Amino acid sequence: MKRFVLFSCLLLSVLSMSAAKKIVIDRIEPTDWYVGMKNPSLQLMVYGKNIASVKEVTTDYAGVRIDSVVRLDSPNYLLLYLNLKDAQPGTMTLKFDKVKMEYKLKAREMSGDKRKGFDISDVLYLLMPDRFAQGQHHNPQVKGMRQYREDRTMPSLRHGGDLEGIREHLDYFKELGVTALWLTPVLENDSPDQGEWSTYHGYATTNYYRVDPRFGTNEDYRRLVDEAHQKGLKVVMDMIFNHSGFEHPWTLDMPTKDWLNLPQWMEETNGTFDSRGTSFLQTSYKLTPVLDPYASEVDKRETVEGWFVSTMPDLNQKNKHLMRYLIQNSIWWIETIGIDGIRMDTYPYAYREPMAQWMKELDEEYPNFNTVGETWVTEPAYTAAWQKDSKLSDINTYLKTVMDFSFQEKLDSAKHEQTDNWWRGMNRLYNSFCYDYLYPNPSSVMAFLDNHDTDRFLGDGCDSLMLKQGLALLLTVQRIPQLYYGTEIMMNGTKTKSDGYVRKDFPGGFPGDTHNAFTREGRTQAEDAMFRWLSRLLHWRQGNETIIRGRQIQFIPYNGIYVIARCWHNNVVLTVLNGTTQPAVLKVDRYVEVIGGTKRAKDVLTGRYFDLSSDLTLKPRQSLVLDYQQDLTD
Repeated sequence: MKRFVLFSCLLLSVLSMSAAKKIVIDRIEPTDWYVGMKNPSLQLMVYGKNIASVKEVTTDYAGVRIDSVVRLDSPNYLLLYLNLKDAQPGTMTLKFDKVKMEYKLKAREMSGDKRKGFDISDVLYLLMPDRFAQGQHHNPQVKGMRQYREDRTMPSLRHGGDLEGIREHLDYFKELGVTALWLTPVLENDSPDQGEWSTYHGYATTNYYRVDPRFGTNEDYRRLVDEAHQKGLKVVMDMIFNHSGFEHPWTLDMPTKDWLNLPQWMEETNGTFDSRGTSFLQTSYKLTPVLDPYASEVDKRETVEGWFVSTMPDLNQKNKHLMRYLIQNSIWWIETIGIDGIRMDTYPYAYREPMAQWMKELDEEYPNFNTVGETWVTEPAYTAAWQKDSKLSDINTYLKTVMDFSFQEKLDSAKHEQTDNWWRGMNRLYNSFCYDYLYPNPSSVMAFLDNHDTDRFLGDGCDSLMLKQGLALLLTVQRIPQLYYGTEIMMNGTKTKSDGYVRKDFPGGFPGDTHNAFTREGRTQAEDAMFRWLSRLLHWRQGNETIIRGRQIQFIPYNGIYVIARCWHNNVVLTVLNGTTQPAVLKVDRYVEVIGGTKRAKDVLTGRYFDLSSDLTLKPRQSLVLDYQQDLTD
């Protein structure tokens, strides 16, 4: 018996030694980090088969202290919490029992307060990398990626746009006159094609620290941002904290049982996945329960815990380790790539308190940075409650910028209507702006005509007059304006068949294109006319103090005409829109408070001067943007 016990002990000892020798670390995230942060704490997520079995993790790097080692439910993850308060840049060696790993600590390029985000002085240009342009060195088949194909004849498959293609057209953005680029997500979306569907859009992340190889590399992303900065362009990164892609390692091997929101799955399958998307709880897509004082628990649960679709597992931001991972990830991209802002997808679908903590930490580290959250409800009171310092919410979100879906919806309705004396047409815009008192900062609200999730503003038509009205309003009101790629050449489309029809390829961006809208010679007459019209307006807007700082005054639509003034000292910009398909008369005396004794004003859109001493007759759907010095001597 003693011999058997001795043999067993020896065997266990040998097995333990053998297991120790087999410790393999697949990767550590973040891949590297920065010293000199206000928050000296660093979480390292270590991936590796049975990595949690290590007995001890140590480092002798000066100024670094290991505060805790956290073992999770899965044995294939290990979390290290380090304190870097006194650390200097260099390469740190971490010992996992006898296995050594080197980890780089970097110096920051600048302090956080020197990073300036986008604001009302900017115009953001939203584009989808897959659909915008393809670079000269594009690889149509990247080894190591799950099954996919590029087919431009299929609206819902990848088309082959990439970061190099965007970089090669930076001068186009300068010529147009926008000042910031918002790219839909560029991170790895390594999901296989499903029939006529793929994750070309980028909203199903499978690696939070890697640019999708079909778009390029992390270095390509940095080069794009650097060259954009050299040309005076900012870059805004699209992020998603609400959900990940199904093929992320977290899905099939959850670090903890509550890493994902899976109440229905946990109950019905006893914690095991036997197929893609088994028994997930479907979101209701309704955001109102999050703030509704009368909301039922089931409604709130369906909103924040439900999955978008079976291929996008819903992340549980209440898990403190997961939220620390996500917070660090956003900081890492700011420091590593030098992005100038973040657009956070599906903002209210995630839990409010953890998201507020994220924004608070970002604001403390980068006080002049900016983040815009997608808040897709069309009532101003709802949107305003999500803005930083709102008195409408019991939680301070610290979110500086929110998206004005009310503006988009009201304008989309107005374009089909005649402006009357009550509610229709441009009255809808007036009745939306009149609630701006709800916003702590109306100048930090993002407005837009359309985006990648809506029908194109033109639908399937080509109404240039109504498009000009929308753009004239968008670019002169007290909002951060966002344009959707191709609007400048009147790209159209609706979602009747699929989202792909509002995400068409930009003409001229791909090999073989016979139509090149990047050049004046390649554009049609109508496309070039719209491009030059919009470019004139955009360049006039750049650095315009009246638009950036001016007080806004709006007038109830009268005789079918909607007027909004922006006033800065004695300079006035008067946006005048005939909201009808008939000629209309602007009664000048009604606007004396912003016109005064001014006799002449220049229309920014045409360069023509107008006489303001008498009434003006406007053509159907005519737009004026009058710029003048107010004469107050009369």
